[in-house]
Amino acid sequence: MARRRTVFSVAPYFIVLICFSTVGLCAREGRPFYEIVLLDSSKFPNLKNWTTHINGQSDSNTGWKEGSYRDNGNIIRIFSSCSVSSPDVDNWLRTPYIPRQGANSLRIEIRFSMRRCDGHSDPSTIKQCKETFNLYYYEADTDIANTQMPTWDSVSYTHIDKIAADNLYDSNTDIKLNTEVRDVSLSPGMGGVYIAFQDMGACVTLISIKISYIMCPNVTKNYAFFKETPVGRVNPGFEEHFGVCVPNAVEKTRPRYLCQSDGAWIYESGGCQCLSGYAGQDGTACVECRPGFFKWLLGNTPCYPCPPNSYTNTPKSVECNCADGYYRNPKDSRNSSCTQPPSKPRNLVAEEITHNSITLSWIPPVSDGGRKDVHYRIACSPCESVSFHPGWENINQTRVQIFGLTSSTKYSVRVSALNGVSNISHIPVEFEEGQYTTKASTQTILHFQISNRNQAEITVTWDVVPSVQSQVLFYQVKSAPRLGYGDVFLTNTSSTHKNYTFKNLNLGTEYSLQVRCYLNDKGWGDFTQPVYVIPGEAAGEKKMDAPPEMSVGIIIGSVLAVILCMAIATGMIVILIKRNNSSGQNDKGNMEYDPPYNPGEVLHCPQLEPHMNGGLTMPLFPPNDCVKSYVDPHTYEDPNQAVREFTREIDASHITIESVIGGGEFGDVCKGKLRNPLKPEMSVAIKTLKPGATDKNRLDFLTEASIMGQFEDKNVIFLEGVVTKSHPIMIVTEYMENGSLDTFLRNNDGKFTIIQLVGMMRGIALGMRYLSNMGYVHRDLAARNILINDNLVCKVADFGLSREIDIDTTDGAYTTKGGKIPVRWTAPEAIAFRKFTSASDVWSYGVVMWEVVSYGERPYWNWSNQDVIRAVDRGYRLPPPMDCPEALHQLMLDCWQKERGNRPKFDIIVKSLDKFIRAPELLRKIAKPRPEFLMDTNRTLPMNRQGEVSNFTNVEGWLISIKMEKYIDNFLNCGYRTMEQVIKMTQQDLEQRVGVTLIGHQKKIMNSIQTLRAQRFGQFPQVSEGFLV
Repeated sequence: MARRRTVFSVAPYFIVLICFSTVGLCAREGRPFYEIVLLDSSKFPNLKNWTTHINGQSDSNTGWKEGSYRDNGNIIRIFSSCSVSSPDVDNWLRTPYIPRQGANSLRIEIRFSMRRCDGHSDPSTIKQCKETFNLYYYEADTDIANTQMPTWDSVSYTHIDKIAADNLYDSNTDIKLNTEVRDVSLSPGMGGVYIAFQDMGACVTLISIKISYIMCPNVTKNYAFFKETPVGRVNPGFEEHFGVCVPNAVEKTRPRYLCQSDGAWIYESGGCQCLSGYAGQDGTACVECRPGFFKWLLGNTPCYPCPPNSYTNTPKSVECNCADGYYRNPKDSRNSSCTQPPSKPRNLVAEEITHNSITLSWIPPVSDGGRKDVHYRIACSPCESVSFHPGWENINQTRVQIFGLTSSTKYSVRVSALNGVSNISHIPVEFEEGQYTTKASTQTILHFQISNRNQAEITVTWDVVPSVQSQVLFYQVKSAPRLGYGDVFLTNTSSTHKNYTFKNLNLGTEYSLQVRCYLNDKGWGDFTQPVYVIPGEAAGEKKMDAPPEMSVGIIIGSVLAVILCMAIATGMIVILIKRNNSSGQNDKGNMEYDPPYNPGEVLHCPQLEPHMNGGLTMPLFPPNDCVKSYVDPHTYEDPNQAVREFTREIDASHITIESVIGGGEFGDVCKGKLRNPLKPEMSVAIKTLKPGATDKNRLDFLTEASIMGQFEDKNVIFLEGVVTKSHPIMIVTEYMENGSLDTFLRNNDGKFTIIQLVGMMRGIALGMRYLSNMGYVHRDLAARNILINDNLVCKVADFGLSREIDIDTTDGAYTTKGGKIPVRWTAPEAIAFRKFTSASDVWSYGVVMWEVVSYGERPYWNWSNQDVIRAVDRGYRLPPPMDCPEALHQLMLDCWQKERGNRPKFDIIVKSLDKFIRAPELLRKIAKPRPEFLMDTNRTLPMNRQGEVSNFTNVEGWLISIKMEKYIDNFLNCGYRTMEQVIKMTQQDLEQRVGVTLIGHQKKIMNSIQTLRAQRFGQFPQVSEGFLV
């Protein structure tokens, strides 16, 4: 039976009390560390709270006994056990409960002595002898131990080690001490520990027991402070800790240090950097710049003295102010000197003057203002259509040539010198001015005239003054629409040919034709007087500019003809009004407010669409050169009559189907061949009507053909014909090799120049101009309904009727009474009131432009249709796609004007795109986010409904969600650590700062950022890269 032995005071036994925790600062290999002592038996005179226990029965086994020992002159209390004369010795000694405080592991230091077994004074009495003892521990949340629990065995306690002595003694006069240290890891969540010693037959004396834990001390490294912390568990031997930046510093990369088990910090990484206006000091502190010094970058560099011509009178300056009369360009670094604008150029002289050019030179200004970027700007008057070489502004040389001048004309030329601060200074730009008169020009071209003409070709001939014939290098001919709307055509011809044939001229358009020659010693001569001609008119109608002396008879005749035409037109209008009033008042009223959904029909909206006339579908007496009007097939009592009137029947035997390339509403879409006895075999697209289609399906299918058959334009899909007399019924159109525009763009992301993209937009606009002029409203203009061939020519397609289907959020449309509306492409008035007009097609065209520049991106991303409707109604407009020219985005915004009367017509859009193609420099400026567009605080958008937006709390999670986790370190190293910082990023930040150079990755990340901005649109009063109009 186990029993508790009475502890009594007999040398060499001692009594010890638990010591209070003490703190010591130690040194190991030159590195300071903290040791927190939880228990030290040598510091107290008794150990009453220690518990002893004997397992088994033996009168000779006295167990652990307390005694005293002189240690370096001090009497301390000890425990001894020496029961070698008893069999089956199992003696236990346990410390009091030791609160762990903040320790993760404990260090146990034991000083003890042990007698050698064969050195016993009476070996014959030894029944059991060992030269080791066992060390155990037991963890508990509170002090729960008593004499019975934990039970005294190796199952309840956790074994630390078997302790052996390096030094054994043979007699009490020659005692040798041993010191052993063991580390033990503690379990998380427990409040404290008991340490236990088991003697199994040794003669051992425990001199002192010290239990402590080690702490890594406070340290500042790389401008980050690491707070003192207990060392980690024994394995792995170190613990990772993160520091905080010292005052006036921010993280560069997250500061990290490893606290090693011996209390030393090792392997630091990351760190902080001092704010602007603060200098780094020894890696431990950021100190403010004193007056007269500045530091504008983040970093740990010192402060710098102000550069020349600048000053600062305050501490912590991030830049120095320029002195009066001096300036700094915003693009200059802040450590650059402040400078002044240059003085004016000097000695402007004309090196050469001809009948059509002037060559000028000058010398640089006396003062360059302290800058090396001096350049020159030329101003000329009157100079409406001249050219400059090397240019008229940003010239880096002191010589310029002005071409295209008129002979015998006086010109005034100013040359100004500028530098990087001229535009921001308040000093007027100085200039040098001169006046020069061009020389007289002699006539070189004679007898310029039209020699031959037919429907679309005009041939002109001319002669040359014999005296200059040998000097002619080549000729230049020019054609241009007389009214100025259209392309100007210029081309050079050989000096041996004095004739030229203009081809592909537009019928009905009046052109001016001119020619000039280039002489090897004088350059270009003047253009001849224009000859005016209208292609398609009879040869006798060729005309020159009518002279001022036009006969009075011709004028009077013209006036009378105009009056007569007006009278006839007025009479016809009166007749039509009376007829409509008597037979169709109710229908007309319905037309105004609740029109049926007839695709292509221009709705009655006279106040906004003056080209639409009541219920008429065709002009009464269309002139020969007038664009024909669209006829709605639904106005026919027999729809088959519309098919016979507007389409051509094709013999099914002439068609060969090669492959299925897609599926349509009514059946398959195939690629095939069309054989025509009068034409070469050609590739065609074939739409087939699926078997089992209803009569309504057949009617709708053929109605699309009767709509398409009315159109004949190079930018509208062309109908070759239909097959109705055999099955399956087919619609045969021209074949477009590259398919739908949206898919084509997505498959060729980033592969085209901006001019090529504008060319695609121009083709679509030309097609829509043609349809608009015919009076046809498309209603479903989108990139998916544009087809593109292998020459990148875009053609408007899909003239089918709306389908009666359920709400479908996948294709961006929803159904109202009368048909399906493509919400993301449709104008607000068309959604709200079903007012479809050419102006609503212009809105859709703006969205198509956005699709083209974004390479097929989905408009409004993953927003729901209802969110799109609410956002557009409250003024939100799509932001510019990546790398979108500002001029193009402005044209999109014009198309998205809320008032439909303010939107441009398609002919204006075509002219704008023509201008961009002729002058690509207009597209150089890239549209940027426009934070100045602020949203009314009362206007909120439902962009953050639960379930639609992932609320990313950190950059890492966001990048992982879009599969761009490879850039996590790039973002963090550049300081992008919060989603608020990410939302403000631009494409330039992404490429130049973060280092994302792959175009596809740039687009994917920027599209996600754009979506995040849009999703937070309703939360922030400031809208970045969204537009409110």
